[in-house]
Amino acid sequence: MKHPLAGVFCSLIAVALLSACSQRYSAIHDSAPSNVPANIENIPDAIPRVEAKSRGGNPPSYQVFGKTYHVLNSSRGFVEQGIASWYGSKFHGHKTSNGEIYNMYAMTAAHKSLPIPSYVEVKNLSNGKTIIVRVNDRGPFHPGRIIDLSYAAAAKLGTLKHGTSPVKVTAIDPTNTANVTTAPAAQLKYLSPPAQEYSQQIPPGIYLQLGAFNTLQNANRLKAKLSHQLALQSNIKQLEKTASTLYLVRIGPYPTMAQAELDRLKLQRLGIHHSHFVSQ
Repeated sequence: MKHPLAGVFCSLIAVALLSACSQRYSAIHDSAPSNVPANIENIPDAIPRVEAKSRGGNPPSYQVFGKTYHVLNSSRGFVEQGIASWYGSKFHGHKTSNGEIYNMYAMTAAHKSLPIPSYVEVKNLSNGKTIIVRVNDRGPFHPGRIIDLSYAAAAKLGTLKHGTSPVKVTAIDPTNTANVTTAPAAQLKYLSPPAQEYSQQIPPGIYLQLGAFNTLQNANRLKAKLSHQLALQSNIKQLEKTASTLYLVRIGPYPTMAQAELDRLKLQRLGIHHSHFVSQ
């Protein structure tokens, strides 16, 4: 006989599980970012390098949804064909399986059995495009899928439109990359500079812009706050407009979009939510 309180207990357990998920992720469903960088498909590939295995994310085996997965000791010689998917803003800023922060604008991926970190070449069998990503997470655990790409990696591979793509995944040996070709480090234009922009001696690159002020005094006040309270070095760019002058407070330059995004997340956790990417 079914206990009369069994349904209540099951409901409480379900609520607890949903509550735990909602506490970890601010969104219920995954999605693309609301503000997509203009040239995201030009983000450079991951550059393979020799790395020690992460302390986290590499158990001999683990279980998800009742199924056991075994982690490989080495990625050498690994080749696999199947379906690639991608994950985005729901997981952005949260920890990956090895404790790193997931950055949907970095060239990374999740895999169920490759050691973390690993580097793999992913070829889209439907359009011939090829990318190189760094595996730093576990998944995907949806039946039939073999690799979960970051949003940027999926954009570069041409996977975003349909959500999934047939791919071939080939592990890369970082000690022997003579035959590996990576995409050139393109300069990313996230905002086009105005025609009347006046440039001071500020080096080119990717910047985080935190504010635009009518007076130099207010710009210097924010610059000092960033330096003294957050230990972030910024600069002030003067923008000459027809009838006024703006003083733009920026952090940078950053060598990669991924590093800029990490600082943007740091600023968000400190309550600064209005920064955005620009290029010099």
